[in-house]
Amino acid sequence: MKILCVSDQIDPIVYSSSIKARYQDVDMVLCAGDLPLDYLDFIVSSINRPLLFVYGNHNLEGYETYEKYPRNSGLTHMGSRVRRECGLTIAGLGGSMWYNGGKNQYSELMMFFEMIKIVPSLVINRIFRGRRLDILLTHAAPRGIHDKNDPCHRGFRCFLLFMKLFKPRYLVHGHIHLYDLSSVRTTKYEKTLVINAYSQYVLNTEEQYNHE
Repeated sequence: MKILCVSDQIDPIVYSSSIKARYQDVDMVLCAGDLPLDYLDFIVSSINRPLLFVYGNHNLEGYETYEKYPRNSGLTHMGSRVRRECGLTIAGLGGSMWYNGGKNQYSELMMFFEMIKIVPSLVINRIFRGRRLDILLTHAAPRGIHDKNDPCHRGFRCFLLFMKLFKPRYLVHGHIHLYDLSSVRTTKYEKTLVINAYSQYVLNTEEQYNHE
């Protein structure tokens, strides 16, 4: 399965008239936050694939609406939710580390409690489907993996605990800009391949998981 992952920057390769031809073999789109809704609408209307997203700490248009009604206009908000899509179980945890008290910012403890909200669904998945989770979609990175030392871009320690306990195959995050696109995008932690989705990145599930 191929998944188009996007976050943080509008990519001219995606935002172009060639999007349909370039991404015709993509099965699903994941957005790890900080992109405007009209950009996500463009992607959905162009390639007609399901798009699941979390909000970051910027570009929070429609945040309150999507909190109440997570599915709208072809987009599905995954903040603190679990959903089955294209045969995969996907969970979402949006937002960044608290740094100035703005919307969708969390302390470590607050994010831990957001994580607790999705645990019952993961347990049910384990009982009925034999696997708790395939992909954890976040905005922030895990602590010590792709993150930075400043308060805004520091990762969450509880994501490390989550990966140890629930062993998702992938954690897809945004928030960490890659000014040099040859920088490291993928890191294996325990059983999870952590992927920085900055700008755009195509995840070929079987190939990349097995390779790493």
